[in-house]
Amino acid sequence: MKVIKTDDRDFNTFIASRRAKTSTVTDDIEKTVKMILNDVRQQGDSALLSYTEKFDGHTDITVTQEIIQNACDQLKPDILSSLQLSFKRIEAFHRKQIQNSWIHTDEQGEILGQVVRPIHRVGIYVPGGKAVYPSSVLMNAIPARVAGVEEIIMVTPGSPSGIHPLLCAAAQLCGITKIFKIGGAQAVAALAYGTATIPKVDKIVGPGNIYVATAKRFVFGEVDIDMIAGPSEILIISDGSGPAEWVAADMLSQAEHDEMASSVLITTNETFARKVEAEINLQVKELPKREIAHKSIATYGAIIIANSLQEAVALTNDIAPEHLELYVERPWDLLPDIKNAGAVFMGHITPEPVGDYIAGPNHVLPTGGTARFFSPLSVDDFVKKISLISYNQNALHCVGDDVMRLARSEELEAHARSIQKRLKDIR
Repeated sequence: MKVIKTDDRDFNTFIASRRAKTSTVTDDIEKTVKMILNDVRQQGDSALLSYTEKFDGHTDITVTQEIIQNACDQLKPDILSSLQLSFKRIEAFHRKQIQNSWIHTDEQGEILGQVVRPIHRVGIYVPGGKAVYPSSVLMNAIPARVAGVEEIIMVTPGSPSGIHPLLCAAAQLCGITKIFKIGGAQAVAALAYGTATIPKVDKIVGPGNIYVATAKRFVFGEVDIDMIAGPSEILIISDGSGPAEWVAADMLSQAEHDEMASSVLITTNETFARKVEAEINLQVKELPKREIAHKSIATYGAIIIANSLQEAVALTNDIAPEHLELYVERPWDLLPDIKNAGAVFMGHITPEPVGDYIAGPNHVLPTGGTARFFSPLSVDDFVKKISLISYNQNALHCVGDDVMRLARSEELEAHARSIQKRLKDIR
């Protein structure tokens, strides 16, 4: 793992290389994704089934209600109980995000307002392959349900034997009745364009591999998307307090996600930094996914030794991490200066995994520095806002001359005459 001081001569070069680490989409990947999208758009189910057989080894893509119920019946009561608790807490948090329509009337007779309406149909992509993610089902579907989305279509890479019972249970909790065993760029294409089997949606949310992310980028405009998700990230600010083994465990909790996951510690205490480094080397050997975690830590992990907490915070704002832990004695003192982060975890007893599963806030967060301008997935992502405008004669009379003046300043005479004709008749 790289250990570096902010005073080191090569520190700026190191930080620049970290910014450039975001995976670059190759021409070959773009070419492949475009071909898949075009094939599914033109050939529908025929192309979708062909690609599903090629990549996943089956053509049975529909998951029936009987299959879902049978899968749920297989679950042990304790894991089902934990899943239900997660559902309740996530739902409760997102209900606080609901925005209502509003109308304002002024004394001149002008009525202005905003009408909030849910998106009609949403597709959620649940990744498969390296792990099973029922939490992704909950985090993507619950805010959609809370927003009032009428229909949620779930897609996830499957196998000839089906999909994991945990995914079925999470989907059932969320009221999802349409599940399809499809993945990759072909699943994105089916959701974006629609086929005889897969309904066309209005928005696609959920993380996936580089092919899924690239496909989402290409279909944006045909449908809406949430964001382009990259590898997982955690950044921890430490003043040297608290157990070093906890920090090491938190860094490895992200490293086991993906070989390209980023785990960074910024600390003002060099002795603490060396303890964390030693702990990581010990703990990684105990992990079932130690090969993934080791490669992630070796390639993208880092321990940065800063001169002060203020310097650490400034560097953090520049990096704009997905997950930020303020692993310090007085985390609330630092919070006002935190400008860019997807989610902030406060103090020694708030590890990042509580946010992944049970706390309530959404774990779909901006990555790759995009926390500078993106927010976590929320109810807002599943509604659209319609402006409402109503004028009576008096209200139009009060502003009509100004509207005409501004229209003519832009050389839009027809705009001005639209007002002028009404003012002539009502004066």
